[in-house]
Amino acid sequence: MFRPKLPVMPQPTGLVTPPAVVEPTTVIQSAPVTPVPASAAVPARPTVQLTPGAVVALVGGGTAVVLVVGVVLVSMLLAVAITGASVAICALVIRSLINSEAKRR
Repeated sequence: MFRPKLPVMPQPTGLVTPPAVVEPTTVIQSAPVTPVPASAAVPARPTVQLTPGAVVALVGGGTAVVLVVGVVLVSMLLAVAITGASVAICALVIRSLINSEAKRR
């Protein structure tokens, strides 16, 4: 029950072909190739040019993203604070009810 079961490798059935024999090949030296100049191999990359309008758009977009993320985080913090205050008020009311019930007896 606690012994692992090892898989059994089945024996091949049918015709078994022997592995192919690989013949060594000869290396033939060819004429040396002249290297390509490095300046011709690297294509010129286009540079990004920002116009004043694009800079204003980027700054405006970044400001909008920061404001939206800030509003979301502040609203989440406010929700947690309101929930905590509500739970504290409920705890005070329940404690007051339990204490007043104990005094009546």
